[in-house]
Order: sequence, then structure tokens, then C-alpha cells
Amino acid sequence: MAVSLDNKLVVAISSRALFNLEEENKLFDSGDAEGYMKLQFERLNVPAQPGIAYSLVQKLLRFNGDGVERVEVVILSRNDPVSGMRIFKSSVAADIKLQRGVFTQGRPPYGYLRPLGAHLFLSVNAEDVREALVAGFPAARVLVESVKASDAYPNEVRIAFDGDAVLFSDEAERVFQAEGLDAFQAHESSKAELPLPEGPFKPLLAALHRLQQAGNADMRIRTALVTARSAPAHERAIRTLMKWNIRVDEAMFLGGLPKGEFLREFEPDFFFDDQTGHVDAAARHVPSGHVSSGVSNPR
Repeated sequence: MAVSLDNKLVVAISSRALFNLEEENKLFDSGDAEGYMKLQFERLNVPAQPGIAYSLVQKLLRFNGDGVERVEVVILSRNDPVSGMRIFKSSVAADIKLQRGVFTQGRPPYGYLRPLGAHLFLSVNAEDVREALVAGFPAARVLVESVKASDAYPNEVRIAFDGDAVLFSDEAERVFQAEGLDAFQAHESSKAELPLPEGPFKPLLAALHRLQQAGNADMRIRTALVTARSAPAHERAIRTLMKWNIRVDEAMFLGGLPKGEFLREFEPDFFFDDQTGHVDAAARHVPSGHVSSGVSNPR
């Protein structure tokens, strides 16, 4: 029987998003690719320290803990194959089960998302993330300066999403930026019963919903919508989720209040937002990723 990743949640992640390789990466960024490879080989048996997305990956793989393979994590990296050996050795030391990896030695790797059937791509490389989003895959640039995830909820994968341009399209955000808050509120009130078009992360939310439904007695997923929307614009967001037949566990309609402290209370393993200001502020409290989509991120 042919091997397949069908019916699994597939997460593709770069080496630097999973492990802290910032010291080694200084050599790579300086243009000394050969020196970088040599250093990684010298440290082959020195486990890399956890990176920003480490907690998310570790917890997602616990959904396989009862012997049913529900989640697949694949390294998708600009690293060279020699450096890739260290990544696999580091994952073994961390008890993170990785079977597959694609190492492109400096070339853009996002083209491999399609044969993987990836539901999420996490990378530190902004251009790779942009191209993945254009290709139709949920993707985010991991902020390596983010605070690492709390260990308060070992049996819950906690993920927080912004709404417009992340879960939903940027339709309403375009109105807000072009015409202001009053026009935005009027626009959303008049279309309250009309579902918003899908945003780039709707497929991930749906995949997480399926994973939750598939069941594992020891693990669960908890999601939160964290948005600058307020009443009356909240209604369209809620009705859209209902139309999709997808529930979020918490919804925060903050009316422009800073998201950081609310996220700190929720304690997600990861937070996704399209606006750099929100992501930078959130990173001081929780692991965060920038979704470079929509009107706030012109190419």
C-alpha cells in the first residue's frame, strides 16, 4: 500500500521555527554557507534548544500518543542536508517524532507544500511565507523574538487567530482603511447575515476542528478569535463561523484595545495576525506569527 498523508493534519515547519538556531544562522546570513554547514556538523550531537514553535509542535504530536497517526510534522527548510542531520538528531533528543524533511540548501522550499498537502507552514523567512500564502497555504512568519509558550496547559493545544485577513478575507478591513470606523461598522451591520469570504487560515481552523472531532482522550484543542472588531460588527464574524459549522472556544471582540494582555491570559501556543503592529506587541507576551496577507500587506 502506498504511503499517504491523507486524513492527517500536516504541519510544515522550518528548522529555525522549531529550534533556536539564531547563533548558527549569523554565519548563514553573512554569506558563509560552507562555514554554517561545518558548524552544524561540528554540533551534530549537541541538541539544539527549543524555538518559538516548539511547544505547538510538541503538543500537536501528542495527538498521536494513543497509536493513531493524526498529525504529521515535516521539516521544510532552506538548510543543507548535512545541517538537516542535526535537526533530526535534535528532534530525537527532544522526543519529537519527525520522519520527513525537505532541505533545499538555500533555495525557496514552499513549492513542496502542495505534494505534502500542508495545512500550515511556519518559517522565519518572510519571502517563503508570502509565496506560500499566494499559493493558497496557511503560512506565517515566526517572530524569533517572541516569548516562548507557557507550560500551564500540557494537554491542550491553544491557538489564537485574528479575524479579518486571517480567518476571514480582508473585505471588511479594506472598508475600514479606506473609509474609517463608522463606515466599517455600517458595512458590517448591513451585511450581518452574509458570511464573510474565507481568509487564508480558514483551512487550518477547519483542519483543527477535524482533529478535535477525531478524538484523543488525552489531548484537546482550544481556539480563540482575538479581533479588534466590536459590537455591532461582531455579529457577522460569529455568523460566519456558524455558517462554516466551526466553533471557536473563546471570542474576544476588543474594539481596538491592545491584544497582548488578553493573549497573555489565554496563553496560546501560537497567535496569528496580519498586522505587524499587533504581532510585534503580541510577541512580548506569547509566541506569534505574522500572516502577510490582505490590504495591510501590499506586495
